Amino acid sequence: MHRMHQAGAKRKSDPFRPASASTDGSARALWESSSKQAIIPGCKIPVRYVALTAKTPARVAGTPPFTFIILRVPSPDPTLAALFPPPGDPIGPSDCERRAVTMSVLSTEAVSGVVIPSALLLVGTFIAKQELFPYAVALAAVFSAIRLSTSGGSSRKVLNPTEFQDFVLTQKDSISHNVAVYRFALPRPTDILGLPIGQHISLQAEIPGNPKPVVRSYTPISSDNEAGYFDLLVKTYPQGNISKHLDNLKIGETMKVRGPKGAMVYTPNMSRRIGMIAGGTGITPMLQIIKAIIRNRPRNGGNDTTEINLIFANVNPDDILLQKELDQLAAEDDKFSIYYVLNNPPEGWTGGVGFVTGDMIKERLPAPASDIRIFLCGPPPMITAMKKTTEALGYNKAGPISKLHDQVFAF
Repeated sequence: MHRMHQAGAKRKSDPFRPASASTDGSARALWESSSKQAIIPGCKIPVRYVALTAKTPARVAGTPPFTFIILRVPSPDPTLAALFPPPGDPIGPSDCERRAVTMSVLSTEAVSGVVIPSALLLVGTFIAKQELFPYAVALAAVFSAIRLSTSGGSSRKVLNPTEFQDFVLTQKDSISHNVAVYRFALPRPTDILGLPIGQHISLQAEIPGNPKPVVRSYTPISSDNEAGYFDLLVKTYPQGNISKHLDNLKIGETMKVRGPKGAMVYTPNMSRRIGMIAGGTGITPMLQIIKAIIRNRPRNGGNDTTEINLIFANVNPDDILLQKELDQLAAEDDKFSIYYVLNNPPEGWTGGVGFVTGDMIKERLPAPASDIRIFLCGPPPMITAMKKTTEALGYNKAGPISKLHDQVFAF
């Protein structure tokens, strides 16, 4: 970080003048300040700010020291952006996730509840009685700390169904040579996506050679029980525009996201028994529902008693995504079972072989009844085949576009 030199910084009329430059000893007794500038690698957003650290006399009894930040973000019309106490040093080199959280203070809630009252206090005091300005700063710092600490504990849903929003990529974990889990930060640590169980989100990107932005749908493998971020499991395909774009995305860069969307909204005990057929990355919406059901079991304080039976088809053993997590869930829950199917099974394989057949469905999934459901998700050829197979087995015919109450529902 580099010290920021502002024009006129030594003039008495500058309300952001560092206390250390003041001749008022009481000011130094209350707070310390420093003017800084930080350019965060990968985030492409240089940030200038004044850090005012409150000393013991200005602190609320029993609270730890905090730093009062006045953020100035470059824009066509630079203005006072935010006043808030950060967790430690607010700007760290290449710390894009923290930068994303920091920038979230520009929300309407922060402006109306913190920035405006604090600014009025500071400006009014400076105009009326400049010698009391250091005390006003300390008071504003205490007010901001209390206001933001009390409001920061509540979860806020951030998804917008009509507009795409940018979310910062903060982590990428490779699962295999062409599969990775991408973690995107939400604006605040307490934020949640606000995605109903069974629904998904849309990702948009400008792809060279395409006249219009490309949009694809994905189901996060994280849930609203995990605040501050969301995770996407994505397989990169040679011709996959969005999957290739994600694969090339660097930490600190952003992805446009909109949602929620989809016809399915899972509710506890909507069916006595649910059969699932998934292929490849089609496991993601299934896992979302499976985890929600198990999390809401009576033993966990919920009321969901739905039985779940999953057939999970893949080509090779290495293609079985999230197998460890699935096996652990099955081991912990006696109402959840998995049957793996492989095109190229290894020696000694005891699961299914080849394509998912009618016999596998009859043996492993619930028989047709008014209180059961069959969920499908996978490659289009697989879904087409499974719709025909389930109809031949006596399940209700699946429509071209699935609706919430369909007996056979394709994501």
